[in-house]
Amino acid sequence: MSRHTVQTSNAPAAIGPYAQAISVDGWLFTSGQIPLTVDGTVVDGDIQAQTRQVMENLVAVLEAGGASLGSLVKCTVFLADMEDFAAVNEVYGEYVAGAPPARSAVQVARLPKDVRVEVEAVARVTQAE
Repeated sequence: MSRHTVQTSNAPAAIGPYAQAISVDGWLFTSGQIPLTVDGTVVDGDIQAQTRQVMENLVAVLEAGGASLGSLVKCTVFLADMEDFAAVNEVYGEYVAGAPPARSAVQVARLPKDVRVEVEAVARVTQAE
């Protein structure tokens, strides 16, 4: 088994004992991305602004791990309020328009730092590890 920790300064550092992503045998498993800037500040703004930051963080982690939005296989979206589903979908759809992956979306009781959205993903690595 070939297992590598993925770390990039183009996305916020982990806020706990976990990696931004792990690459294993040609697959990339990201940790949940929340709307933090690279310096660790929660994005101020509505759910769409938060979702846009989450997706930018996800892009940075995917790229650092040798994957891309086009190589996404599965995403899970965690929402603090299912009423935000349509607004999150609008922004999420801008990022995965060409080849949307399989996806689940669930409402949870609470997210880290009381943000409103978190996204984790599984992707196929598209370049050599």
